[in-house]
Amino acid sequence: MASSAVLLLILMVVAPTVHGHTHTPGGTPAARFWEAALPDSPMPESIVHLVQKGTDHSPLQQHHSAAMILPNACLGYSYRIICNSPAQQASSVEGLFFRESDMRVGRTMMVALPAFDPAPFLPRKAAERIPFSNLTDALDRFGIAPGSQEAARVGETLSTCREAPLAGEKKACATSLEGVVLSATRMLATSRPLAAAASALPNSGLPRRAYTVQAIKPLGGGGGGSVACHSRAYPYAVYECHMMEGSSEEAYVVSIRGSSGLPTVDMAAVCHFDTSNWIPAHPAFKILGTHPGGSPVCHFLPYADLMFGVKLANNA
Repeated sequence: MASSAVLLLILMVVAPTVHGHTHTPGGTPAARFWEAALPDSPMPESIVHLVQKGTDHSPLQQHHSAAMILPNACLGYSYRIICNSPAQQASSVEGLFFRESDMRVGRTMMVALPAFDPAPFLPRKAAERIPFSNLTDALDRFGIAPGSQEAARVGETLSTCREAPLAGEKKACATSLEGVVLSATRMLATSRPLAAAASALPNSGLPRRAYTVQAIKPLGGGGGGSVACHSRAYPYAVYECHMMEGSSEEAYVVSIRGSSGLPTVDMAAVCHFDTSNWIPAHPAFKILGTHPGGSPVCHFLPYADLMFGVKLANNA
């Protein structure tokens, strides 16, 4: 099933495509691929920016720092990571995590997301020509000083991508936008169309304040599984995609609004209902007052992270 879905996706991209969404950087292979694979999901503005940035200012000619959303923050995507100082890290990511019980229309929650300027996407053909496994080669190619903080971040990304998945987890790293979409398609293993979402916040982040939940919508209609793809620190865009098998996760688009006069922001979010294999030192447990295997842990997706779900019949 998965292989046939991927083959169908490739054939769709080769065929002529109709006019795309206004949010898509038309003309690029990545844009055409996205439109064919996800015809009912306009490319998020953050991804549009990274595709266009990679076209106008290629990482192969112009150095882009291997940025992290928050240094050493353990944002919840590598559940086995032990943070260097869990108490400090908990305070730095407090605005990302929330309880499943807080996700109700009319409820108020404290939200804060930091500024983040991730590296741009390389065109798929360019990315496929670059070896992605050796730290020394990566540092030499992009002129990164060995022993520097940036070198350490690049090394951490390579190590994370080499790690075996947790029990019941599917994971893969992708070095192009097309690779991200194909990874999600393989993991979801369905012939149904996919839905995609990203948090619609600027790369300057969201200031820490109380936000009221305006609306909640399960991604794709809910119940069909979801894949989260997170930007990793590298000189060009590298995403780690993963999902847990079974029904232990659910993805949503949550509309939140700050004080009166501020616009509503549509945030991609995921709730983890089984945290039994997470490390006890994970900062989410301190923030939410729970423990491995306890109450669900939910979090928003930072700027330019992606979520994919199965689009069920009669649902957007």
